[in-house]
Amino acid sequence: MPRGWRSWHSWHLVCGFGVGPLGSSAPRTDPPHRLNHEGIASLSDQIERVLVCIPTYNERENLPRIVERVRAAVPSADVLVLDDNSPDGTGQIADELVAADPQVHVLHRPGKQGLGNAYLAGFAWALEEGYGAIVEMDADGSHQPEQLPALLDALHDADLVIGARWVRGGSVVNWPLHRKALSVGANIYTRALLGMPVHDATAGYRVYRASALRTIGLDHVASQGYCFQVDLTQRAVRLGLRVVEVPITFVEREIGDSKMSGDIMRESLQKITAWGLSHRADQVRRLGSREPTWHRL
Repeated sequence: MPRGWRSWHSWHLVCGFGVGPLGSSAPRTDPPHRLNHEGIASLSDQIERVLVCIPTYNERENLPRIVERVRAAVPSADVLVLDDNSPDGTGQIADELVAADPQVHVLHRPGKQGLGNAYLAGFAWALEEGYGAIVEMDADGSHQPEQLPALLDALHDADLVIGARWVRGGSVVNWPLHRKALSVGANIYTRALLGMPVHDATAGYRVYRASALRTIGLDHVASQGYCFQVDLTQRAVRLGLRVVEVPITFVEREIGDSKMSGDIMRESLQKITAWGLSHRADQVRRLGSREPTWHRL
């Protein structure tokens, strides 16, 4: 079993929340695992600088409020707005926030290039500037900044912390039943196909150690939408990084329109299916390459 899986179960016990709506399992009693191979941070590492990355496209009304809430929830954290040349003037609002607060920064991008591309740009900027922890957060308020301290606290025993909706203690507010069913079903499909003990791999509220992003390697990540989150999660698990899920309350946006589209859903389904088939094929090849064991009768 990969080391990242064992460490996830250790945290699962320490944090006191079990496997949520996607399944159930008995508590583990394993002692915490300390993974110190190259590229993975030790448990004693301290996170000194935190950057919250907030991609925006037509979030003029939401942006000032979410930045204010982040700065109130974690005053020491910096904020990086990644604006894709929003036609509603979100970029100008970001410039005003930058002028008023030295802990707010903005990257103006030439056009709408997708969520994954925006985060990759933010990650690259964060690593270059020497941040120790990088946060993904939506601009629309669905990811509550008031819950960020709990995610950052969990990072002391992890390389990737996922703010999870579909674990015990997690919840979603103002979603219709069919949308909840779609999200739960997508995560069941992802977990079954990729063989990962992660219950909310599509979640977009998460915190990475800088060392984890360097270990994952971002040069060949080309996924967008929700499969971007799945892509980085599976890479972290395969590399033995410590992945932790912390329950959050996800609140559906009140202002503006969701960026979910049919194209994003199709891309996610196609790529996750391809990754899953490749993973299962690798398992079969490894099984077939084992030397037979002979027993004397």
